[in-house]
Amino acid sequence: CDWSRHRGVGAIAPTSTHRVNEAHVLAAQADISELPQIPDASTAILKSSWSPEVVDAMAAKCADLLISLGGHAPEQHTIPGSLELPFAAQCLIESKASPLDAVICFGVVLKGATLHFEMVSHAVTQGLLDVSLRTSTPILNEVLAVVDLNDAAERSRDDHYNKGIEAAAAAARII
Repeated sequence: CDWSRHRGVGAIAPTSTHRVNEAHVLAAQADISELPQIPDASTAILKSSWSPEVVDAMAAKCADLLISLGGHAPEQHTIPGSLELPFAAQCLIESKASPLDAVICFGVVLKGATLHFEMVSHAVTQGLLDVSLRTSTPILNEVLAVVDLNDAAERSRDDHYNKGIEAAAAAARII
């Protein structure tokens, strides 16, 4: 893997194994004041077409933050469903003449009465990881696996707990 093309890798802070209470985690997620600038970063956002009110709200917050940090406006594509995100990410990455600095994927998988939820959630997560490793491109997975659509709505509100902000922050830290 050529980590030299990812500008922020040297600035990644070491992780700690000690337990942190939820209030500290939420406070850290909400604090974007110390994020690195990502001048001219090239990113893309892939969105599942399911639950568009949730997915679009997360993608909008993500794009706004990436632009405010100096990146180009992310190219955005809507994909039929979350299961198609790994294939779409690979096609997008391979089609670019210049490499993308990161791809951010948004979707919602809602648990029903069958095992479809588990199958899709696992396949999407493994597929995105495989594509990321195969292409040496950071792919951020914000496919929300929820048992109640209200849980997804809570993570896409127009506030600092929106998962789109978390995804953009993670992208900025790894680019």
